[in-house]
Amino acid sequence: MTVTVSPGKISGAIPIPGSKSHTIRALLIAALADGESTIGRPLRSADTAACIDALRAMGVGITDGVDTTDRAGKSDDAIRVNGRGPRLKAPAGTIDCANSGTTLYLMLSVAALQSFPVRFDGDEQLRRRPAGPLLTALEASGASVDRENGDCVPLTVTGPIGATGQAGHRPQMSIACPTSQYLSSLLLAAPLSEGGIDIDVPLLNERPYVDLTLSWLDRQQIAYERDAYRRFTVPGGQRYTSYDAPVPGDFSSATFFIAAAAATGSDVELVGLDMADSQGDKAVIAMVEQLGARVSTGADSIRISGPKRLSGGTIDLNATPDALPALALLGTTCSQELHLVNVPQAREKETDRIAVMAAVIAALGGRAQELPDGLIVHPVRLKGGTVDSAGDHRVAMAAAVAGLFSDAPVSVTRAQVASITFPGFYDLLSAAGAQLSTADDDLANDGQADGRPHRQGEHR
Repeated sequence: MTVTVSPGKISGAIPIPGSKSHTIRALLIAALADGESTIGRPLRSADTAACIDALRAMGVGITDGVDTTDRAGKSDDAIRVNGRGPRLKAPAGTIDCANSGTTLYLMLSVAALQSFPVRFDGDEQLRRRPAGPLLTALEASGASVDRENGDCVPLTVTGPIGATGQAGHRPQMSIACPTSQYLSSLLLAAPLSEGGIDIDVPLLNERPYVDLTLSWLDRQQIAYERDAYRRFTVPGGQRYTSYDAPVPGDFSSATFFIAAAAATGSDVELVGLDMADSQGDKAVIAMVEQLGARVSTGADSIRISGPKRLSGGTIDLNATPDALPALALLGTTCSQELHLVNVPQAREKETDRIAVMAAVIAALGGRAQELPDGLIVHPVRLKGGTVDSAGDHRVAMAAAVAGLFSDAPVSVTRAQVASITFPGFYDLLSAAGAQLSTADDDLANDGQADGRPHRQGEHR
């Protein structure tokens, strides 16, 4: 699908869907708990569907579309999970994680709790995303790993991890974490192992995502000790308990509307966001404030008002790498250079997002300079044009938003990949006032005899 967005502003109240990071952790903890849990306001996307499919393959009963009513009388379409405790069922075949790196990385340690082999695979992009440090750590704590593709899937994990050694000592490991998901994976599984795990962490990017994982352990009253982010000691033999809880709105998804409002001088209210939540991407709010946007917060919403023109500066994205695509394009509207730095892990996401975003900006008439760990975005107004999403959901959404602040429309091919994390994105963008049209990719590429593309599903 090709999506074309024309220059303009957005406005109104925009409901932000549930957090992907919270939804997947909620599903895993509910699956490994004893009893029935209900997850309210979950994100429904390709990534969360991959997690649900993986858990079902290991014998977890999951019912989607459960009608519930909260204390305020609001109805919700929830997910109900019948937990099996820490010991799951051997899957009949390979677990396909599709494009979901979060599902893969967190499920690897869940599989390592089991005494049977679990084989994982994924799509072409996931087959290029390495898990080497996590696999080595699992081996150090007692698991075996059968590698078929280096440190990438397909691969097979056989546990259990965390067996108590001589004199009752816990397994010890040291793991460098260019992505926080490696550490989150171990922290979620370690309490359920026999003897627990001691984890040394010489390198850790994306610290707020570890805080998010620890917030779930705290809710579950899991015992652990920590020395800042350098060392974690997690006793084994603990249990997760069933729960009923809603999923907060996703700041990562909200980033695209934050960037759109800030870059176009628009005024929007983002509904369903809680500034008290542990999500790291809420830092994007302070980042756009630093650039000149005006922000006000309510009980469950945030209002963003863009200035006449944003300033430039330097922004450290180590804790918030998912914000890179949107902020890179936002940088083209600034009055000075915008330096996005300290985010080397962005090169190992669904794509090399540093290289891809530099190419997207150039294709739209802007100018950006690659750094080993980021980008320098020059204040050159975008002219518009056609770019490919590179099969990356965050690139697709960021490029679509750029159409609002380019001189001419921006068309994004393979735009349907947004559904990996945000299935309703284009509908919400249109409802907020964006002039948006869609077409099949082959039709959009071929055009018509008069040179105009076929357009389907015209939106305003």
